[in-house]
Amino acid sequence: MTETAQQYTQRLLGNVAGKDARRVQRATPQKLALLMKRLNPKELGKRPGPGKWSVTEILAHLADSELAVSWRLRSTLACDGIALQAYDQDVWASTFQYAKSHSKTSLERFRVLREANLALLKTVPKMLLDNYGMHAERGKETVAHLTNMVAGHDLNHLRQVETIVKSARARKR
Repeated sequence: MTETAQQYTQRLLGNVAGKDARRVQRATPQKLALLMKRLNPKELGKRPGPGKWSVTEILAHLADSELAVSWRLRSTLACDGIALQAYDQDVWASTFQYAKSHSKTSLERFRVLREANLALLKTVPKMLLDNYGMHAERGKETVAHLTNMVAGHDLNHLRQVETIVKSARARKR
């Protein structure tokens, strides 16, 4: 069963409820790097089940998602009320061959983009955090809301990677 845009939003916001979204975002690249060290290249590329992404694919997705977030943040900060295009993550995964990507390269791309986005958010006047874009699927999203969504997205994928690592370690026993 596919979740609606509203269900997706609520799930991600639920992940970050009570947490500092920027702190979550700052910590994510390092947490991913530590988790990656626990897996060999074969394990990084192994899918945990049908229709589920491997760690390699998750890392490529995070890098591309951060690229999309970079554009959305800058667009929304510069032009209040701007239209924000959605994208199909599965089409991107297929088109950009996430399964064949290099995990360390994806993580580094994600880390660099994330650092740039967090640096940007530190410099913008607080009043601009209320600027919004009209997401094609989810509707009105302020910069502050987007920041929370990104942190919830991080926590979602960190959980997936943690589960894969635990499963790989259990198989080694």
